[in-house]
Amino acid sequence: MTALTDAIEEIVRSAGAMMREAFNAPDKPAYSLKGRQDYLTATDGAVELFVRGEIERRFPGDAVLGEEAGGETGAARLWIVDPVDGTANFARAIPHFCISLGLMVNGELEAGAIYEPMHDELFIAQKGHGAWCNGVRLHVSEQSELSAATVEIGWSSRLSPDPYLALVSQCMHAGCSVRRAGSGALGLAYVAAGRCEAYAEAHINSWDVAAGLLLVREAGGRVNDFWAEEGLSKGNAVLATNARLATELSVLTGIPLR
Repeated sequence: MTALTDAIEEIVRSAGAMMREAFNAPDKPAYSLKGRQDYLTATDGAVELFVRGEIERRFPGDAVLGEEAGGETGAARLWIVDPVDGTANFARAIPHFCISLGLMVNGELEAGAIYEPMHDELFIAQKGHGAWCNGVRLHVSEQSELSAATVEIGWSSRLSPDPYLALVSQCMHAGCSVRRAGSGALGLAYVAAGRCEAYAEAHINSWDVAAGLLLVREAGGRVNDFWAEEGLSKGNAVLATNARLATELSVLTGIPLR
């Protein structure tokens, strides 16, 4: 695509190789809990450290905000990284996890990638250049009937179960099939790829969505204004949908779209 996306691809593929090697090691990754159902492995920290080093080497002066080591949020050029999105899956030997890396320039998403190493799927986008998976242009689903739609709904231990259960109930009563696979970043990538019609979550962090929101927009979908208020630093609700069901799903979930 461009020199920028080439560099991003190299970084996330190398990070993905680290994740794949750890996942396939005879001794499965040991994990601890940062909080209720909030998993942490040594691979999370190692991958983020690697990504930070690559950004410093390739883009000196750029800032980084990561899930594990934090960072500043006011820089003009800000890389936002989730080193292992789906850590619970990774830790429990479920091959559904990824690295998410997004670049925000002057408050707008410019480029990003999600790499799922176990199936070697690279989802990548740059503003104005479309969204792609392994060289194939992505387009959101053309589905226009809720009764045939699939919606992935994420759950956060930072909230009570009630908002999650309400979203599930509302979507199921409207006729949607509901799923939850444990990676918000991959959920957004799958919306961009037309594999499901929407991803919604009552609260999610910026490192989970920075690449995915751009993927969905560049694939012709709709997203909410996640960055409103303190979305970058404290997270926000998220909704990403295909175009044909955008209005209905926004009303259904109570999350306004841009």
